[in-house]
Amino acid sequence: MRIGIPKEIKPLEGRVALIPDAAADLVHTGHEVFIQSGAGKASGYEDEDYARAGVKVLPDAPAVYAQTQLILKVKEPVGNELEMLRKDHLLFSFLHLAALPNLTQKLCDIGLTAIAFETVVEQHRLPILAPMSNIAGRIAVQAGTHYLHRPSGGKGLMLGGLPGTERGKVVIIGAGNAGGNAARLAAGMGADVVVFDKQPTKLEAMMAMASNITALYPYKEALARHVQQADLLIGAVLIPGAKAPHVVSREQACSMQPGSVIVDIAVDQGGCVETTHPTTYADPVYTECDVSHFCVTNIPGAVPQTASIALSASLLPYCQRLARDDWQQDTALKAAVNVENGAVVHPALR
Repeated sequence: MRIGIPKEIKPLEGRVALIPDAAADLVHTGHEVFIQSGAGKASGYEDEDYARAGVKVLPDAPAVYAQTQLILKVKEPVGNELEMLRKDHLLFSFLHLAALPNLTQKLCDIGLTAIAFETVVEQHRLPILAPMSNIAGRIAVQAGTHYLHRPSGGKGLMLGGLPGTERGKVVIIGAGNAGGNAARLAAGMGADVVVFDKQPTKLEAMMAMASNITALYPYKEALARHVQQADLLIGAVLIPGAKAPHVVSREQACSMQPGSVIVDIAVDQGGCVETTHPTTYADPVYTECDVSHFCVTNIPGAVPQTASIALSASLLPYCQRLARDDWQQDTALKAAVNVENGAVVHPALR
């Protein structure tokens, strides 16, 4: 298999699909790996590191797309990347097509086959998405803390509080990988944390994590009451491959105190808060109803070195399986196909 890794072009996206050590494993098994010059630089890897791993470094993106069959990306194709994709390409990346109908149509028009990282499921787990969700959950708390500071437009609150002051309140909707990591970090900072989820086992895990975490079923009135009281609201709802439902209404979001912060991790799947819309790290925050909204669609891109190492470790086994001639016999990969030969095939997109 001829495998291509182009440089990401989404604003301030520094991740790379495979670090040199991971690419070297593909080379050792007989595959040809090509990478665009500079693709790994923001993650701490120079072209020479890839060359030593047996990877062929090409000068630009058109050369990578022209010479390869399997395209490995981190984020969905944007801009002129769509013009370089061909019918015979196999695209493997985060796609989030449920929230991107225009991109879905363009991929269908090209006629290629596209597999989304976020729809690869094995043993009831999302092995490629999980490490990025872990990072996103932690950054959500870090970003929320920053935007609660008065110079950043916030109410001027320290989440953990101090002797003689009240703790800040963090409300998290969803106790999966992202929500769980957000809860752990927020609790470690000393905040009062309330996590909502429908699954009893997840609620038990949240309660066992720390004494300052309360885990609740998302009854409508209870959710509305706690959202109103939240200093930091984190949306972490996930339905694999499908558009996220709005579980927090505009009215509820606008009931929060001025200077509060909303971080919607689910924004790349459409967002679970009605007042959210996608942003980038070039302009990450906007204010609505006097509440700051941090809704970056590639949150882990802020820490590309950590994220690329974690992504490579989870991605490499699937690259090795996908590079085989009989990959369509692989149950997990076959079920993760979003678009096949120009037709939408994933159930969540129909």
